[in-house]
Amino acid sequence: MFRMWGKIWKENHLMQDVVVTNEDRELNRTRKVLHGLNEICSALDLSVPIWLDANITEFQKVSKTRFCADHFIEQIDFDALEIQVIEEDD
Repeated sequence: MFRMWGKIWKENHLMQDVVVTNEDRELNRTRKVLHGLNEICSALDLSVPIWLDANITEFQKVSKTRFCADHFIEQIDFDALEIQVIEEDD
């Protein structure tokens, strides 16, 4: 099972969070991450943020990254959306 945790942070306080799962073993990791991000954004009623090179590099290293206001097309009322892989397929 693949699980990803999405968290909304404002002034260093956790405001909302959601965990999404994906049990489709046919998808590669990249597709699972993108699908998970879409599900997190849908659950939190957000537009999907834009991945910048720094996000990709950080996510590849530690399976975690943050999206700030610069990553969203619309204005946001929080400091960051953080995503983190918390469980991967064996």
